[in-house]
Amino acid sequence: MNELTMNLKSHSKVPLYEQIYGYIKKDIQSGRIAYKEKLPSTRALAKHLEVSRSTVELAYEQLLSEGYIEAEPYRGFFVAQTEELYHLERERPMSAVSKEQKRRYRYDFSPNGVDLRSFPYNVWRKLSKDILLDDRTELFRSGDSKGELSFRIAIGSYLHQARGVNCSPEQIIIGAGSDYILMLLSMILGKDRRIAFEDPAYKQAYHMARALGYETVPVSMDRNGMKVSELEESEADTVYVTPSHQYPTGIVMPINRRMELLRWALKKPDRYVVEDDYDSEYRYKGRPIPALQGYDAHEKVIYLGTFSRSIAPAIRLSYMVLPHPLLDEYERRYDFMHSTVSKVDQMIVRRFLEEGYYERHLNKTRALYKSRHDVLIEGLRPLLDILTISGEHAGVHLLLTFRNGRTEEELIRRAAKEDIRIYGMSDCRIRKYGNEKPTILLGYANLTEEQIQEAVKILNRCFR
Repeated sequence: MNELTMNLKSHSKVPLYEQIYGYIKKDIQSGRIAYKEKLPSTRALAKHLEVSRSTVELAYEQLLSEGYIEAEPYRGFFVAQTEELYHLERERPMSAVSKEQKRRYRYDFSPNGVDLRSFPYNVWRKLSKDILLDDRTELFRSGDSKGELSFRIAIGSYLHQARGVNCSPEQIIIGAGSDYILMLLSMILGKDRRIAFEDPAYKQAYHMARALGYETVPVSMDRNGMKVSELEESEADTVYVTPSHQYPTGIVMPINRRMELLRWALKKPDRYVVEDDYDSEYRYKGRPIPALQGYDAHEKVIYLGTFSRSIAPAIRLSYMVLPHPLLDEYERRYDFMHSTVSKVDQMIVRRFLEEGYYERHLNKTRALYKSRHDVLIEGLRPLLDILTISGEHAGVHLLLTFRNGRTEEELIRRAAKEDIRIYGMSDCRIRKYGNEKPTILLGYANLTEEQIQEAVKILNRCFR
């Protein structure tokens, strides 16, 4: 490069060297001056700009110190590799994906929604006030690494009554969210494991396992859930399942398949089943399905639960029930770790459970979701000639499988044009074969009945 075009202002309050520095820096950031390109010598640039050589030297020294250029002895100045620095200093244009994530839709059928309007604010405020009313300094000390005993007793009692889980308080470990629980579980299990996942899967858990360094393997499903014969062939020693309401298909694993899964685990001493019971509270046909853990007589099931889906996402409070062999491993090696949930939060949720507020809250939200579920299904009736509805007996989302020739991408795009966000099943698949039936997930927890009615009228038109 022999010249650099600059419009220097001699009467500006900004010194000339800073103006030169600013012009060159901007050109490097924009890519007009490319990596490894040679800059003019200080003498040549000073002559070209009609400024003193020392002014150019000051500008180059500033660029050198910030890493924009490099000096090579006897050769001159060259543009440095500044891609990472450039991305930090300059706001990048948003990609199409991130724009999609940032966009706020008029109607969002998120399958992971929670109705925060039904959150029991008054009860929560009352319990918080009662717990903090006295000067109880012990609430602000480090507590039991597993979580407060009284809270674990309350969780154990609830799990036994509502989910048929058999455990003692000592087996329960409380943590701040499901991701933390999975990280702690990975420490207990060790990294030398091969974990099988349902396919399609709950991708957050799958990505966590991959991020934690585990070898993972997808296992196909049929109408009864994960295929145990394929699981056997996978050579996995750990399996992650959602048997009470498979995410995202909504399949409820029947008793025969559950027994197959437990028999698989029994065949080798180091095999374990991780049961994620993420939204078992919401079932609209028949009684809630008991947890797989309740059928386990041989300490093979690790049970995971959370309050984030049933109370509010910000209640970062999850738990796991460890079988005794893994509990012994935890107590031997990891009980030095402090609990990640404050005592205050634990006491609030404990009283929420013990005093019946949680049961009343579940009854209220279950009725709300059932009503929205019914409104959504009724609104979709005109489309039953082009789609099939499934997964409608539990959870907070439905599955629509289309047979009118439209692809998932096309359906999502047509809805987005109408300011409606819907979700494709393909996002939940680990393996993509290209011949899957186009399937859409429609969640209804965070939409009112009126919003569902309005949105479904639009979808009836754009799905055709």
